[in-house]
Amino acid sequence: MKRIALLFEFGSLNGGEHSMLAVLSRLHAKSFLFTAFCPPGSLLQSALEQTGIPCHPVLFHDDQGQRLSREAVVEQIVPLISAGDFDLLHANSLSMSRLTGALADQIPVPCSGHLRDIIKLSRAANCDLNQNQRLAAVSAATREFHISRGLDPARVTVCYNGVDIERFQPRPASGVLKQQLGLAPETQLCLTIGQIGLRKGQDVLAEAALKLAEQGDQRTHYLLVGERHSQKQESIEFDQALHDAFDRPDLKGRLHRLGYREDIPWLMNEADLLVHPAKQEPLGRVLLEAIASGLPVVATDVGGTKEIVTHTVSALLVPPGDAGSLADAMSRVLNDPELGQSLAQAARLQSLERFTSEQAAARLEVFWQEVIG
Repeated sequence: MKRIALLFEFGSLNGGEHSMLAVLSRLHAKSFLFTAFCPPGSLLQSALEQTGIPCHPVLFHDDQGQRLSREAVVEQIVPLISAGDFDLLHANSLSMSRLTGALADQIPVPCSGHLRDIIKLSRAANCDLNQNQRLAAVSAATREFHISRGLDPARVTVCYNGVDIERFQPRPASGVLKQQLGLAPETQLCLTIGQIGLRKGQDVLAEAALKLAEQGDQRTHYLLVGERHSQKQESIEFDQALHDAFDRPDLKGRLHRLGYREDIPWLMNEADLLVHPAKQEPLGRVLLEAIASGLPVVATDVGGTKEIVTHTVSALLVPPGDAGSLADAMSRVLNDPELGQSLAQAARLQSLERFTSEQAAARLEVFWQEVIG
């Protein structure tokens, strides 16, 4: 059985890590044997080991959070790869894919990587990426963006992520979450999930929430799931501004910051609407989870979102950064239960057709077999 080493820069469990874990649980010890290289003592390490995947500790950042030099990383991983009898090294993020490309001439096995971001890169970064044998883009939008910036199209294959459709499926709301939060049964819950930061657009959600409040909406409460990982001053200020926005009189007490949660399937079933106001999104995992859960979606029309849902059929899509359009779409779904149900049912069908974890695993299995040869 072929052996694949996996490279993870961070130990947190965000969309890219969850997407990879969903695949690994279906392929490990069946199609391939995996070994992970990741930060020690992390949530990711624990999740990988629960899947039966051994982990080697590798540090990519110093105690102050600064990225280590390539030379320092090379000293950690190259001896392990050389001694491990691996057939492939796969990087689980764009930054790690750039690293494997830069080190390709020092690594004794083929290298592949994931493209999970739509961000502008330097010519040097694209040159590094092009040294990988193959790259898996999470959406056609991601693939096309990077090709337009200089990536070799022959190296890039679209491999959609998927979710466990048994874990994420429609279930009647229990009302327990509203009880826990001390809310009345008639309260409407808008759920937003993602790292706290400018790219995810929580500031636009705050503006839209204020517009709805000014129009007389007092029933809607907002559930914010996620944490701010960045310690940059601009990120700290963004987080504080978000707090201040929801502290205004019309919204005070209606934002519930739930932090990091492991019970996302339950939260999806307890909520009335998923709002995804991202300003860029290669292929939002939270959208895949929501459509599998039968939760109506209002999202921004960015990146690969249109590859997941169809406007007015399985979701309502609005321009990024447009708080007025976002508020209008949210109001439409919250005030028209039949519309919400119709969107959710159509989205669940799209989930079953293209975005199950079994389908994602099959796509990556073919991808890796082609790279290994």
